Amino acid sequence: MKWTARLLALAALAVPMAFADTDTDTNTDKTPKPDKDGKYWIYSDDISASFIAYGASVSNFMVKDRYGIERDIVAGFDNASYYSEDKQHPHFGGVPGRYANRIKNSTFEIDGVKYNIRPNENPTEANPEGVNTLHGGPDGWDWRNFTVVSHTNHSITFSFVDPDGKEGFPGEVASIITYALNGRGWDLKMVAEATTKKTPIMLSSHTYWNLDGFANNETNQIFNHTLHMPYAGMRVGVDNILIPTGELLPNKNGSVNDFWSKPKQIGASWGDEELKGNCGFNCTGYDNCYINNRGALGPYDWRKQGPVTTLSSDWSGIQLDVYTNQDAFQMYSCSGQSGSVALKKTQGVEGGKFPRTIARYGCVVLEVQDYIDGVNHPEWMRSSKQIYEPGGDPYVLQAKYRFSLKER
Repeated sequence: MKWTARLLALAALAVPMAFADTDTDTNTDKTPKPDKDGKYWIYSDDISASFIAYGASVSNFMVKDRYGIERDIVAGFDNASYYSEDKQHPHFGGVPGRYANRIKNSTFEIDGVKYNIRPNENPTEANPEGVNTLHGGPDGWDWRNFTVVSHTNHSITFSFVDPDGKEGFPGEVASIITYALNGRGWDLKMVAEATTKKTPIMLSSHTYWNLDGFANNETNQIFNHTLHMPYAGMRVGVDNILIPTGELLPNKNGSVNDFWSKPKQIGASWGDEELKGNCGFNCTGYDNCYINNRGALGPYDWRKQGPVTTLSSDWSGIQLDVYTNQDAFQMYSCSGQSGSVALKKTQGVEGGKFPRTIARYGCVVLEVQDYIDGVNHPEWMRSSKQIYEPGGDPYVLQAKYRFSLKER
């Protein structure tokens, strides 16, 4: 097929970021195979993780806490088949695409041509399917199966081809997603290329974190986690359905959105009047796109300058540092969880004081990405980061999630 050569070329691009694995394959016949639950496992020093073909999703992430107890610190389901069956589909661990986050009015223009894509959020009587598009539409990438093209002890690579016109997006896109565990780090590389027409591309990893493994016997919410975003002095301004207004707002020192001036607990501002509506109409919490304004400080190497985000828990002692080449990220405090999604068998406490479900505010999502709805805001100058054409440079997202234990 015409995209086979494209995928091979993209796969070659994905290898240099320390993803090449010299170990022999875990499967003697060299065919990638999942375990009995449909999951592909990879391993490194004191950490292991499983992935599934559905949405190229991370399904388990096992890290030892300060007491040597292994914690599964990401939300998901026990069996790969549940992801396509569960009607809530909260995007657990998947790759949203072909355009992550929201697109206003489900429209955008490229070279004077207006495109109408499928809406899937905020339905009204006049627009029963919705008034905007979230994460690529009702059949976005994390609703579809990727192909496993390589699987070793330390890494896994998925491929995916999104056809021209799917969900209304112009042109075909070929993509390679590679995950690897190295030492105490999780490396991600997402490469995508427009093969036939100019089109928007913006991907992310939609992983739901709880560094206590949902096993904290003192709280089942995320408020005890400490967050530090040292470059996030600004955020994208949004209306009451979280659509960007075009404003880039300051996160003033001491405000509810100030996580840059010093580390603070996610729940530190609960009860503050300013937090009401911060994540949309009648919503208290966080669902905001913060800007990684490193460029204002001069040239930088994203791998070395320092993490754009640090998340930690005093209870488990686990600390997560996020490094990325992306210029923004969405922080979401799981206000949409209702306690109806069951924990995995690797999580929680049997017979504990809390139900074995994910509570409202029981997790936090940190989505590395570019400015949301940048396709509709040319004044932000994001076109080179979000619009791609055949024969041009491919879209490349890189990130490293590094795990450590906090000092007491």
